[in-house]
Amino acid sequence: CRRPEHMGSKGVDDLIEASSGVHFSGFHLNGVKSIISEVDQLSNSVPESVHKQPFVIGVAGGAASGKTTVCDMIIEQLRDQRVVLVNQDSFYHNLSPEELTRVQDYNFDHPDAFDTEQLLCAMEKLRHGRPADIPKYDFKSYKNVLPVRRVNPSDVILLEGILIFHDPRVRGLMNMKIFVDTDFMLKMIYRPLCEPSGLNLTVKPECPSLSVTSRSSKFDIFSADADVRLARRIRRDTVEKGRDIGTVLDQYSKFVKPAFDDFILPTKKYADIIIPRGGDNHVAIDLIVQHIRTKLGQHDLCKIYPNLYVIQSTFQIRGMHTLIRDSQTTKHDFVFYADRLIRLVVEHGLGHLPFTEKQVITPTGSVYTGVDFCKRLCGVSVIRSGESMENALRACCKGIKIGKILIHREGDNGQQLIYEKLPTDISDRHVLLLDPILGTGNSAVQAISLLIKKGVPESNIIFLNLISAPQGVHVVCKHFPRIKIVTSEIEVGLNEDYRVIPGMGEFGDRYFGTDDE
Repeated sequence: CRRPEHMGSKGVDDLIEASSGVHFSGFHLNGVKSIISEVDQLSNSVPESVHKQPFVIGVAGGAASGKTTVCDMIIEQLRDQRVVLVNQDSFYHNLSPEELTRVQDYNFDHPDAFDTEQLLCAMEKLRHGRPADIPKYDFKSYKNVLPVRRVNPSDVILLEGILIFHDPRVRGLMNMKIFVDTDFMLKMIYRPLCEPSGLNLTVKPECPSLSVTSRSSKFDIFSADADVRLARRIRRDTVEKGRDIGTVLDQYSKFVKPAFDDFILPTKKYADIIIPRGGDNHVAIDLIVQHIRTKLGQHDLCKIYPNLYVIQSTFQIRGMHTLIRDSQTTKHDFVFYADRLIRLVVEHGLGHLPFTEKQVITPTGSVYTGVDFCKRLCGVSVIRSGESMENALRACCKGIKIGKILIHREGDNGQQLIYEKLPTDISDRHVLLLDPILGTGNSAVQAISLLIKKGVPESNIIFLNLISAPQGVHVVCKHFPRIKIVTSEIEVGLNEDYRVIPGMGEFGDRYFGTDDE
């Protein structure tokens, strides 16, 4: 529909009153569904009843190759409680009484050893937003024991196991497939494990191989990867599963190594990503985590970064955003509604400051237990757009000190600090950093770096802005995971010119009226 050539106050009020639905400028938080595409194209809002499919990551590799370590590192870097790990080891078949009598002949590394149907049933529940009970397999009694592990629906599911890529039905559930390789390591890791148990160990310097001799048998392992896996398996099976080293070595030569060659290694071709050196490959894991963050960012950045706060959207907020984003909105209306939104962001940001309990006597003589405001506080605006947020901060905090930082852009990503004027005691204060638009994040990183250089603790900085691009959020949170970011909407992203989209144009020009020709 066409917009009137001139929008008066009545038209503005009607527009705000008519606004409806939860809107996050392309990102739809709080239970609405976003659609992942290679170009980061996002859907409009949908009913809250629609469940978002989790991002399923398969992690395969040989026994004791470091799969769990890789999973733990991914979970640690995501810093998100809504990431769960599901182990294929939990879905072993219970051994029958007959099988228990000859357990030494049972091949736990064969695809038939796993209850794949039960695994698929559990994954189906999790993918459709329902909790699932994961069995707890006891490797000493070779059966499931109570209590089961209740796993709640999550945004990310890490599905880990030696044969997790073997069944095409399981592979079909995965959004990303990772194969963990080990690499050559010093074989001396074996010595403290083997010699106390009467095993002789010989490292062959002329080639990456290992000779292990027990009282009953002797065998060589000619693969460096196999050496590492065996060392880890000895440690794991003797400590966690209560097995003796001789049994572990016999099982390895009889079942584990052949199963790796026959069943596990062939599934490597299905992997999207192969990680050499397992958990020691920090570069590969960082890249994987960044990719996951990008995908999840299309769902809800707040679930990835607990230090990001998006104020709750209302019809009023959506209407005000509609006005300040409209290229036809007059300067007067733009300033009026931008100030209203800025005030909401400032008030929300102040709510994250530390408070102390305080009791007062009311006019009725009653005792009221409340809180006392943070006394050591200052604002810092990034010139020039950040100065538009100063009035709202002064209206909320009487007599507050405000410093200034000027950062000049040189090219798309180049930044140069030109000017700074900050309170001399800023290191003793909590700082509200003011900049209405978080785009690439480069200016923000330089401003925050300056504050930290001046002695301000990272956790004492709250970054306030009206709109934030996901790319900028990633950059700032990666560099400074302890600062807080408070914004009113998350944008779709950046265009080829590094401008925020859908955005609201050059904020400073529109606010201060310097865009008129």
